Parts: sequence; C-alpha cells; structure tokens
Amino acid sequence: MMKAGKWAGCWLTAALLAASASAGAANCAVVTQHVAGPAEAAYLGAEFDKAAGLYRDALKAKPEDEGARAGLVRVLLRQEKVAEAAQVVAEGLEKAPGSAVLLTARAEVELREGEPWVAVQSANAASRLDVCLPRLHLVLSELAELSSLYMAEKREIEMAHRLDPWDADIRGAWIWTLPLRQRVEELKTFLAGPTGSDTETRVHEELALDEMKKRLAEPHPPCRLVSTATETQIPFARLMYDATHTNSFGLDVKLNDHRASLEIDTGAGGILVSRGVARSAGLKPFADAEIGGIGDEASGKGYRAFAASIKIGDLEFQNCMVEVMGSKNPIEIDGLIGMDVFSHFLVTLDYPGRKLALGKLPPRPGEGEAAPQLGTREDDEEDGAKLQGEAKAAGAEAAPAPVVAAPKGPFDRYVSPEMKDYTPVYRRGHMLMLPVGLSQSKVKLFILDTGAWATSISPAAAREVTKVHGDDSLHVTGLNGEVKKAYMADEVTFIFAHVSQKIQWVPSFDTSRLSKDLGLEISGFLGARTLELTTIHIDYRDGLVKFDYDAKRVPMMR
Repeated sequence: MMKAGKWAGCWLTAALLAASASAGAANCAVVTQHVAGPAEAAYLGAEFDKAAGLYRDALKAKPEDEGARAGLVRVLLRQEKVAEAAQVVAEGLEKAPGSAVLLTARAEVELREGEPWVAVQSANAASRLDVCLPRLHLVLSELAELSSLYMAEKREIEMAHRLDPWDADIRGAWIWTLPLRQRVEELKTFLAGPTGSDTETRVHEELALDEMKKRLAEPHPPCRLVSTATETQIPFARLMYDATHTNSFGLDVKLNDHRASLEIDTGAGGILVSRGVARSAGLKPFADAEIGGIGDEASGKGYRAFAASIKIGDLEFQNCMVEVMGSKNPIEIDGLIGMDVFSHFLVTLDYPGRKLALGKLPPRPGEGEAAPQLGTREDDEEDGAKLQGEAKAAGAEAAPAPVVAAPKGPFDRYVSPEMKDYTPVYRRGHMLMLPVGLSQSKVKLFILDTGAWATSISPAAAREVTKVHGDDSLHVTGLNGEVKKAYMADEVTFIFAHVSQKIQWVPSFDTSRLSKDLGLEISGFLGARTLELTTIHIDYRDGLVKFDYDAKRVPMMR
C-alpha cells in the first residue's frame, strides 16, 4: 500500500517557499513600463499559431533567448500542446540548467501536467536563483491555492502584480483578490483590451462580470444560518434506478419549502436543480450561467437564483444562491448538491451508515467561533454585508448582516492535533484532487467524485499501466450529455490515502476538457463504487480528507 506521506513534504515545501520568496522579493525592481513585442502582442490577441511562429523565429535567431523560450512555452500551454511545451523547456534547460526563468516555465508545465508535487520543486529551485521573477510568484500563488494556503496565495499574487502589473496572466489573477466593487471596475478595464483569453474563456469572463454588476446593482443579504443547530446528522435518501435498484444517494432538501431530492456529489459545486424544481420553488433568475460537466455536448444555458430558505435536516439557511439547469436535464434527477456547500462544517459521508454528519471544524489558534454559512456564493460574506449596509444607507430595504461575522481571511491550511491523521489533498474551487498511485507505478491526479457511479480513468493514463479496449455497450452521461467515445481498461489498482483497491474493467473516457478548465491534467474520477465501503471525512476549509474503510460491510448500491 502506498502511503500518503510520500507527498506530505510537497505541501510543507510550498508553505515555506511562499513565505520566504515573498520576503526575499521585497526589494526587487518593479516593471514600470512595458511594450509588447510582436510575439507577445499576438499571444494577447489570442493569435496563438502566429505567436508560436514568431517565438520560434526568435529562438532560431538567438537560441539562448530564455524570454522567447518561456514565451513559446506559455503559448503552447494555451494551445493545450503540453507535451511539446515540456520538450521546449527541457531543451532550454539542457543548455542553461541554472536559468530561473526556464525553471519557472518548467514549473508551469509541471502544473499543467497534473504534478504539483513536482512543480513545487522546480519553483523552489527557481526561487533560490532569483526571487524577483514576477511569474515565479504567479506559480507560487497557484501552488499555494492548490494546497489551501490562501493567505500565502494572496501574498504571492500581490507580489507578482507589484513586480509586473503589465503581465496579463498576473493581472487577471490579481483582479480576483479584490473587493467586489473594485473587482468589477478592474475587470471591465481588463476585458476592454487584449488578454490572451480564447473564445470560451472570454465567455466565462463576460458572464462573471455581468453577474458581479448585478450584485452591485441589486445587493442581497449574505447567505446565513438561521437555525439554532450548528451540528446535525441527515439520513441519505435513496435515488432509485428502478423499483429495486439504488442508483445513488442523495439528501432531501427543501427550497422555499418545496421538497427535492438532490444527489450527493463531491464532484459538483454548490446546489444545482432542474428547471422543474426551480419553477415549483419559485426561484427567479438573477444572472445567466453556463452549466457544464462530463459529456461531449456544449455547456447548457442556465441561471443563478437566490433561495429565500434552504432547509437540510435540522439546518435552515436563508438568502443563498443556487444554480438552475437549462431546459434539458440530461441526468434526469431533481439536481445535485456539492459537499462544498458545507465547507464551514466538518463533513462526514458515512456510506455504510447511510448518513451525512455535519460537525464543527476545530477553530484556528486565536480564532473565535463563527456561525456557519452555506458555501453557495463566490463573493465573500464581508462583501455581502458591506453592500447591504450601503443599500440601507441609501434608503433601500436591507436584511441585517449575520449576528456573528465570519472571521476575516484569507487563512492558510490549519491541521489541528485531532486531525493529524487526515491526508492533505489538492483543491481548486469545489474540486478535491488526490494523487493516486496506479498499479504501484504511476502517480496521477484524480477527482473525488461521489456523483460518479464508477471509478474511471482517462485512456492516456490507463494505457500507461494496462490495456484499453473500445466498448460500444458502455454509456457515460453527464451534464454535457453523453460521452461519444468510451473505452474499458482491463485492470487497475488504485492506491490513495491509505486505501488500495483493484478494479477490473474500469470505464475510460477523455478528460481533456476538464483538464483544460482546471489548468491541471486530471486522469480520472474516484467514484461511488470505490467509496461505498468507506466513511469519508472532509475538511474543505483546510483541504484535508480521511477514509475509514470497513471491508466487512456489504456494498449497498445494488
């Protein structure tokens, strides 16, 4: 069995590196003026083929030009030509192994390859050579975010922006650290010029800007807990495939007192409901949204709405945001509830006991206890309360802010003494990602996904350890419809967080769209059939999980 401790040093290294690199960069020179050359201008205009050609021409004329080589690497990564980017940076480091610029570029490649535990070593080496590189701090901010080091992430992106406010990638990341009103103004200015975003990314950015404008124009009170209970246990609801077979497990939820059974899905974020549920619950559209997931069709057009009341077990939350699917419902259920909505709680998914337990997270040192919230909104509680105060001062009606304000952050991961046997995982948004050993040889990133029926693997990852066959009888469907090309891998042993399971006939399908969206190579999903004999403890706040495995239990999903 592979031990999780193999990667423990990576998170520690990232934490120490982030602190020391920022301290060392305090006296670095700042870029005060910047004129984009032809290759960079093409990159910013999303003319990636042209930009790659110009960078290659520059390297032919001057092979030792590390700036041109790093620029070419960025273009290739934007084109999703990851293997080619790795080759370009490797060729440069053969000639200049002590180049901090190229070591930083290698860390960017390693992140996209889905190996943050390797990328941190390259970033560490680059920082020992030159802590004044702005893009080094951008990479460090990404490593810190993945390891739930949110204070370090903010510090690093602020340092990167201070050193080079002209770099579009740095500026784009920095904007999301700002308070809502300033974020809107900066994003409007940013999107008015060339940013290097492709068409799909641009659509997401414009949708986000439109929603944030609406939040400023129509401020809502912060989502808050109004019931007295701060801990609870909630029985699973069986979601049936037919009269005698369980398809998955869910939670009975009341949205504005309308009952819905939502599938428990650690691979989803927030609360997502069907158009029918939204109509019955009286959920009015607030902002447009794209609803996407597994499948080969384009993302669906949905919307976001505020629910006046959400009741889950003994808990009631008010003024919380949910997402609503488009007219099509490819998954044919009431909806999904991502466990990240309970990120203010210690989440225990007890599959053998068929229940969800929500408990208190251990307070950080010196921190008082705050009322838990429901994690369904991207803007923070401070923004919501501030906007409500402004609306009230202007004469508009406004609901009171939470009685107990959430502690101000951001914070770095805290591992309390009682959670020392938990395994650190990587987190990006609502996704929890684990390094998984495959058949004792390869280590890849997998998403913890209780909403997936079976554990699955990408064809590329599977072929490294076993044989892969086409299978016309296999049908994989998600929020983006059906996967057109599905395969079957012969046999793979999955080793993660002190759990080892050998699986024959593993479903296999392409994960490149998700990998592009996350900026990390995702090699598959740890699904319900792998997890059904475990009790899963999740601390979303600190990016920690623990699996209690009971081999004596009989699988329930039949």
